[in-house]
Amino acid sequence: MRTPTRRTVLGAALAAAGTGLLAACSGSDSMKGMDHGSMNHGPTNASGTGAPTTVPAGFVSPTGPEVAAAEARRNPGPERKVALTATETTLDLGGRTVRSWAYGDRLPGQEVRATLGDTLAVTLANHLPQPTSLHWHGLALRNDMDGVPGVTQAAVKAGASFDYRFALSHPGTYWFHPHSGAQQDRGLYAPLIVEDPKEPLSYDKEWVVVLDDWVDGVDGSTPDAVLAELAKGMGGMDHSGHDMSGMPGMDTGGAAGPSRMLMGAQSPLLGGDAGDVAYPFHLVNGRLPAAPETFAAKPGDRIRIRLINAGGDTAYRVALGGHELTVTHTDGFPVERATTQALLLGMGERYDVLVTAKDGAFPLTALAEGKNATALAVLRTGGGAAPDASVRPAELDGRLLTAAQLKADASVRLPARAPDRTVALELTGGMAKADWAFNGRRYDPAQRYPVAAGERVRLEFRNSTSMWHPVHLHGHSFALGGDGPRKDTAIVLPGATLAVDFDADNPGLWMVHCHNVYHAENGMMTVLGYRA
Repeated sequence: MRTPTRRTVLGAALAAAGTGLLAACSGSDSMKGMDHGSMNHGPTNASGTGAPTTVPAGFVSPTGPEVAAAEARRNPGPERKVALTATETTLDLGGRTVRSWAYGDRLPGQEVRATLGDTLAVTLANHLPQPTSLHWHGLALRNDMDGVPGVTQAAVKAGASFDYRFALSHPGTYWFHPHSGAQQDRGLYAPLIVEDPKEPLSYDKEWVVVLDDWVDGVDGSTPDAVLAELAKGMGGMDHSGHDMSGMPGMDTGGAAGPSRMLMGAQSPLLGGDAGDVAYPFHLVNGRLPAAPETFAAKPGDRIRIRLINAGGDTAYRVALGGHELTVTHTDGFPVERATTQALLLGMGERYDVLVTAKDGAFPLTALAEGKNATALAVLRTGGGAAPDASVRPAELDGRLLTAAQLKADASVRLPARAPDRTVALELTGGMAKADWAFNGRRYDPAQRYPVAAGERVRLEFRNSTSMWHPVHLHGHSFALGGDGPRKDTAIVLPGATLAVDFDADNPGLWMVHCHNVYHAENGMMTVLGYRA
C-alpha cells in the first residue's frame, strides 16, 4: 500500500508532548492519493504525531472554550485511573494461536468498569508499529477526547503515549477501539461498563458478551490486506451467488493471505447482501466455538447479559438455547421491556437483556447473519454435556426483535419537538468500485455539515446502495421515530430511509460513519460540526 503524504507543520511543542490538543484539518485536505489504511490519521508533522493543521474557520474547535464549558457542566467526579498498552502479541483463541494487536495480552482487552459521575483517566501507551488512537464508542464525552485522528486529536505515534480524561455522564454498556485505519478489526477492543449507583434493575449475576469476526493472523491475513483487496472493488465482474473466498485463482493484488472477499452472502433480515468479508473465525469473548467460554450460575439466577458486537463486517443474530430474552437497554439507554427469543446486532450495537437461568448447560449462539457460521459461549447452571460447537438453538429461528419495535423508556424519551435542522445523508456507492460515501462524496475531514448548539437535529439516512449499513454518530445519542429507543448506532437497510433526531448539546466536531470498518475506510464517513 502507498505511503501517505507527510506535511511538515509548526507545533514542535505539541509534537514533543504527544498530546494532540489540536483541531481539525484545513479545508485543502482530501482523500486523493492517501493510503486507505491511514485515511483517518490526517496529515502528519515532522515528528509523526499526526497533528491536524488548523482550527476550522467558523466551527467550534475540539479544544475550544465551548467544549471545556460543556465538560464542566458534567461535574467531573473522582478519577478512575486505567493504563492501557496497545501492543503486538500472541493470542490464544481456544486451541488456535494468532499474532495480532491487542490491549495487553488478552482478547477482548481487560474490561474497564467505572461509576456514573467518575472521571475516566486512561493512559494509552502505543507499542504498535503504527500510530493509533482510542474512540469511546457511544459516550457523550468531551470532543477532544473522542479519539479521531485528523479531526479531534493527533494520532498517538508509535512509541508515544496519550492521556484521555473525561467525565462519565451516562450509565450503560459501551466499548472502546481505535479510530485509525482498519485497526479495530484486529484485537484492539474492550468493553466499557459505566455503572449506575442507583441501578434500577435487580439481578444476581452479570455476563458481558463481546461478539467478533476474526481474520488477523490466520494464514497470513491482516485487516490491512483485506482492506487493500476490497478497495480494488469488483471491477464490474458479476460473481453473484458464488462465495469465492480463499480460491487460489483470486488476485489479491499481492496482499498477504488468501482472498477474503465474500460473494453471495444473503440475508432477508439484512435486505439482501450480508457482508463483504469471508471471516475464517467467529468469536464470543475471544474464544472459538470448539473451546467456548463457560459462564457459571445457579438455576433460578437472574442474569444481566450485556451484548456487544465488536465485529468489522458481520451482523449477529443471538439467542440463548432454552431461554427467552427480556430486553432492558440498547446502546446504553433503557427501553420499555420487551421479550424475545432472538436479537440482531449490527456492528457497534449493544443490547442488555435479562434471563432467568434454567437448570443445565445452554448454548449462547451468535449466528453470523447470512454467512453460514456461528460463534458460541455456554451458560452452565448444572450437569449435562456441553453444547456442541455446531449447535443451532431453535430460538434463533423464533421471534426476533429489532430496534424499530422497541420504545424508549419514559425517563430517556426525547421531548416532542420539530427539528430545527435536517441533515440529509444519502448512503451511496457499492462493492463494485469500493466507492462507499455519503451524498456521493467520500470522506474528507475538511468537509463538515454544520449544526448549531441548542438545535433539534434530524439526520435522514437514505440508503441507495444494495447493502445494509450500521450508521454511528459520535458524541450523542439519537432517537428513532415514534418514541423509539435512544441509540448511537442503527441499521439502515438497502432501499430504506431512517430518520433519527438528536439534541445538539455537545459542542465540537463529530464523526458520522458506517460501522462496517471496510465501508468507513473506503469513504463512508463524514463530520458534523458545531458552528462557533
